Amino acid sequence: MSTTKQDALQYHENGRPGKIEVIPTKPYSSQLDLSLAYSPGVAEPCKEIEKNPDDAYRYTAKGNLVGVISNGTAVLGLGDIGALAGKPVMEGKGLLFKVFADVDVFDIEVDEKNVDDMVKVVKAIAPTFGGINLEDLKAPECFEIETRLQKELDIPVFHDDQHGTAIISAAGLLNAVEVAGKKLEDIKVVVNGAGASAIMCSKLYISLGVQQKNVWMLDSKGLMTTHRNDLNKYKIEFAQDSTLSTLSEVIEGADMFLGLSKGNILSKQMVKSMAIKPIVFALANPVPEIAYEDAISARPDIIVATGRSDYPNQVNNVLGFPFIFRGALDVRAKAINEEMKKAAVYALAELAKKDVPDQVNSAYKSQNLIFGKEYIIPKPLDPRLITEVAPAVAKAAMASGVARLDIVNWEQYKVDLMKRMGIYNKLVRDIRTRAKSDKKRIIFSDADNFKVLKAVEVVRSQKIADPILLGDTAKIKAIASENNLNISDLQIIDNKAPEQAEKRVEYADLLYQKRQRKGLNIEEARYQMLDRNYFGIMMVEAGEADGFIGGFSNKYADTIRPALQIAGTNNTLNHIAGMYIVMTKKGPYFFADTTVNYQPSGRTLADTTLLTINEVKKYNIDPVVAMVSYSNFGSTKNGSPKRVRSAVEYLHENYPDLVVDGEMQANYAFNAELRSKRFPFSKLGNKEVNTVIFPSLSSGNIAYKMMHELGQVEIIGPILLGIRKPIHVLQQQCSVREIVDMAAITVVDAQTKKDKIIEL
Repeated sequence: MSTTKQDALQYHENGRPGKIEVIPTKPYSSQLDLSLAYSPGVAEPCKEIEKNPDDAYRYTAKGNLVGVISNGTAVLGLGDIGALAGKPVMEGKGLLFKVFADVDVFDIEVDEKNVDDMVKVVKAIAPTFGGINLEDLKAPECFEIETRLQKELDIPVFHDDQHGTAIISAAGLLNAVEVAGKKLEDIKVVVNGAGASAIMCSKLYISLGVQQKNVWMLDSKGLMTTHRNDLNKYKIEFAQDSTLSTLSEVIEGADMFLGLSKGNILSKQMVKSMAIKPIVFALANPVPEIAYEDAISARPDIIVATGRSDYPNQVNNVLGFPFIFRGALDVRAKAINEEMKKAAVYALAELAKKDVPDQVNSAYKSQNLIFGKEYIIPKPLDPRLITEVAPAVAKAAMASGVARLDIVNWEQYKVDLMKRMGIYNKLVRDIRTRAKSDKKRIIFSDADNFKVLKAVEVVRSQKIADPILLGDTAKIKAIASENNLNISDLQIIDNKAPEQAEKRVEYADLLYQKRQRKGLNIEEARYQMLDRNYFGIMMVEAGEADGFIGGFSNKYADTIRPALQIAGTNNTLNHIAGMYIVMTKKGPYFFADTTVNYQPSGRTLADTTLLTINEVKKYNIDPVVAMVSYSNFGSTKNGSPKRVRSAVEYLHENYPDLVVDGEMQANYAFNAELRSKRFPFSKLGNKEVNTVIFPSLSSGNIAYKMMHELGQVEIIGPILLGIRKPIHVLQQQCSVREIVDMAAITVVDAQTKKDKIIEL
């Protein structure tokens, strides 16, 4: 996506200028708060830190604070523009640290080019930080600045321009040679460019297995050879004893080209002269050394990476530095050493081989990213990066002796990382864990749809359930083949196929016995067995499967109807309802009835509440129920408030132990402090409501859909309540993740649901 100069300037100027701000993390609204934050209370942590400097990590933000420090002498694509002009870049780096790994940043622009003075300045301000990210320092000075600071400071010092591209491209290289069927120790690598990044990329590749004699590096004057007398001490390490000079000469027969130079210097003819299955990392930005289209047209067998987001295999430093610092900070590492860098390389390489989450595919407008020549590097928006890279780096820090803290429970650490980023969903995690403890046979209707089939692959790989596929066999196999989905050995049933004729007759007879006194004749029963919903639900009824999921491509009622006709209800009320789980940062909320009962009576609302409470308890959560309306406790005498009021009266009289009350407006339902002050008599007291019963289908449906669109929440459901068998309905065209979640819920439902009638 292209941007204009005006777009960029308006982005940085509009609203609050710049891209970052500092916000308080402690209360500050009262005089007591201020006296604790500053004088006189602040003296106490100062005295503790004076006695024990490590206490700075207890009482200040040091442990999560990184200094992004630059003198602006080598700003990407702009060169030596000075410290102040480089400030937007440093602010941008701070933004990336925060949004990708919740690392706080102060950006420091130092107007100093002298190496000694630069080191002195950074060393003087280092006590502020838990780590230092050096940025946009020109070579060769950057090597000395980083090396000296690493020796003189006891916190991580990391020059991202040197190591970031090296780490990300090294991960891509590991996977590229695997895809190409080559070995690191055998490949010839041509590096065009001899700056900080090029030198560190080459050193890291060598440490991973590339032979130094096979690294051919060119600078602006051509191949770096032993015959030249203009090479500094950093370049001379890569000098070849050769009479070759130009890129076109050197690249012949090469297995890999690494470009860290300028655009359009690698020709199609040069690419054609490379070895079979060549690897080209053209990382000049915004114009690569060769256009992606030219590289592909020159060699169909090529594997290409660039620095651009609009082509496959983007080498983007944001895949590394936020998570490397996250892992280093979390063990209070004294440094970011070679072991930690390599750990990041291997973690990134392995992540690219794992199934890609649906939200990542959607973000990059791909149906199914899969490991191969067009996907050798993870995508920057992959939420798993923090739980894969940061722990790998932290483990390496501990193993190499630079960690001052030890992490013992790695699973809990990953949970903590997800919570930190707001991507942890305890309820979903618990449901999936329970599902795995006792897998059930779950039928997936609409299995001849890509999203359903992709979800099935995830369900099987994560051992959530034993899937049974219901749909057109030929379509299912074609979709799986086209998208490299592994569904081998799974049972596929096409209810319309000739081989299912006997089973259709058997099921039709069973259905006829159930419905013959309710207007169904045998011919209609046999016709209904051609419908996947009827056939699949009958499989569950006959004990040939444990649960059923349908509705992806048809109406909600088309699944509910056969569920009621075949399985019936499981409660003395003969009542069903629908519920959604709304996942927020505060935790889960349960909304009902959002899908079934259009204009419920008072008794129907009470019944819905009982069914919902019964369901919520399955997830080991104590329901605190608000029955909402547009009025509060009798202020309106008629309409829906009256129905809600009668439901509450019935529940209070017959189920006095339940924590439920209403009618009340939504703000009082969700604000316990406000509710306690205004309605101290409420049975809810100061408890936090987690379950909401709506007075009508329209209000419930509107509420959950508004939350979904405006509230930045995750929605799970609809969960069908009151059916005797584990039968659930998907939202039409829902995401892969939502299908997987519903599969786990269906398994848990099958684990807990019995054929006996529940007394309500």
